[in-house]
Amino acid sequence: VASPAYTELEVAMMDWLGKLLDLPEEFLNCSEGPGGGVIQGSASETTFVALLAAKEKSVRDIRKFHPELSEAEIKGKLVAYSSNQSNSSVEKAGLLGSMPMRLLPSDEKGQLRGETLLEAIQKDKEQGLIPCYVVANLGTTPTCSFDKLEELGPICQKENIWLHVDAAYAGTAFSCPEYRYLMKGVEYAHSFNFNPHKWMLVNFDCSAMWVKDAKYLVEAFNVERIYLQDQHKGLAPEYRHWQISLGRRFRALKLWFVLRIYGVEGIQKHVRGQIALAKHFEDLVRADPRFEVCSSNMGLVCFRLRGDDGLTVTLLEKILERKNIYVIAGHFQNYHVIRFAICSRLTEKKHIDYAWNEFCSQANEIVGINKYETKAEKKLPTIQIDNARCQKITDNEKSK
Repeated sequence: VASPAYTELEVAMMDWLGKLLDLPEEFLNCSEGPGGGVIQGSASETTFVALLAAKEKSVRDIRKFHPELSEAEIKGKLVAYSSNQSNSSVEKAGLLGSMPMRLLPSDEKGQLRGETLLEAIQKDKEQGLIPCYVVANLGTTPTCSFDKLEELGPICQKENIWLHVDAAYAGTAFSCPEYRYLMKGVEYAHSFNFNPHKWMLVNFDCSAMWVKDAKYLVEAFNVERIYLQDQHKGLAPEYRHWQISLGRRFRALKLWFVLRIYGVEGIQKHVRGQIALAKHFEDLVRADPRFEVCSSNMGLVCFRLRGDDGLTVTLLEKILERKNIYVIAGHFQNYHVIRFAICSRLTEKKHIDYAWNEFCSQANEIVGINKYETKAEKKLPTIQIDNARCQKITDNEKSK
């Protein structure tokens, strides 16, 4: 009621974004159902908001059938699950929400599978605990792996568990139809989140969150006071009930600017271009026998020096000391890796080659010079052609 235009623009932008990613219609504000979208500050905040909503929903659902249980008794038994590859903010959400967060082992590809989740749920239920909340990752932080939503979803549906999808970085890629297969099973989710401020050219902070049924957010966060009452109930979403804070920033405006300036095709070109740059870097790494690629997804390549982890640690230390490029460490299948991420809209092929030369120059000092030429280092000799002296080449000369 304090700013109808603000609310209207946010409603419209969340529908534009949802259609850009081809989310199920029930997540959109324009659908006939109770779902809709809201802009939060970050994926960390969104994961926590969804956990609190799931917590209140579980308490209400259980007390319908077991009124003898107190709210405190129920909350003391709730438990949440995610992959051990999930962002640190997922574990933090469990701490802040007073709900144990089980970090389940991922498979050899860094994915959380259905059988792993089901086993953990069954163990907890045998101990009298109540499974409440699952965070599935579409683009894990260490390697940008994608959990198997089509396996996790039916389990959550059967067990009446809130399924939240964290696609903070990789969600932008779903603007391209060729990558939407990676979110197969998203129809099972209760909430979905990605950050336009990570890969979609929007300034921080802007985190897009959709829910299938907004009433669970309202029931978790609605605290009425006489000074908040008005005569316009039901005309538009009251976003103060969809978040922790009362006040809100005008995040929808910068989202509108980016969508209007770039359009669908512009955003798709940006994503495809950066994935192509990552592939170029991956090819450079694979061409050098001193290195190995551990994983390569979207705009993220994780690689290491072959041999003891200490070699990769030393390489990273030297790179950071030089301060010409910035990369960070990660772990993949118990190996120490370097994460090379392409994020800036200004990045070009020449920057990738420059970065690779940085790695090669320091690797030369650690493990010696590569005996084999890489694509970046290989130089073709200059060829001078004198048209006047060109002659017909015989078949014998061709074979030579």
